[in-house]
Amino acid sequence: MKRSEVNNYLRWAVDLMDAYQFKLPRFAYWTMDEWKENKDKIDTLRTVMQGWDITDFGSGKFEEIGAVLYTVRNGKVDQPGVGSPYAEKYLLFKEGQRLPIHYHASKTEDIINRGGGVMSIRLYNSKPDGSVDYESDVTYSSDGIFYTVKAGEEVLITTGNSIRLTPYVYHIFGAKDGYGPLIVGEVSAVNDDNTDNYFAEPVSRFSQIQEDEPILYPLCNEYSVLDET
Repeated sequence: MKRSEVNNYLRWAVDLMDAYQFKLPRFAYWTMDEWKENKDKIDTLRTVMQGWDITDFGSGKFEEIGAVLYTVRNGKVDQPGVGSPYAEKYLLFKEGQRLPIHYHASKTEDIINRGGGVMSIRLYNSKPDGSVDYESDVTYSSDGIFYTVKAGEEVLITTGNSIRLTPYVYHIFGAKDGYGPLIVGEVSAVNDDNTDNYFAEPVSRFSQIQEDEPILYPLCNEYSVLDET
């Protein structure tokens, strides 16, 4: 992705959240000068990767496969007491956009429709070898009520409702076509995006960025730019 694209999608995300009166922590809106002024105060942010995240998962087709994410709080799986004892994120989708199919081996997460469109999600069990089970039914919890669906059957989550995703359950979710952009909330166990995402599609978790204009906001995996003179 080009930096100009990243910057434009970040502006879009801020405008979408503003439209639904969602405000992020103060550092979400810092200029690069403010980031550099405060770089000695952000050790925890760096360690737990709080902040902006944008990725097309290496697809080259961001508006089909990708999302803008913001990690509000997180901790360290192997360092109790660092950061928060749980994680909270927002994921922002353009209409028709989705995440690649994946599961987590450690993390349990509640995925919540916070506003905008309708969330579409498809679930699959995993086989003992870690591959996708396209045959067996899947049982899931939605706000404490259990449901069973066929593998890959579309489940629709409307505003205010949620779905719980447990370890080893493959999932694909995003904004259903025809209903507009979507704000998704995630509340989960502390997680590490570098080690606990298992994809069944050829992807890369973080995008390679071509620098064609200055950085609007640094992403959570590139805070090292603040150390450059």
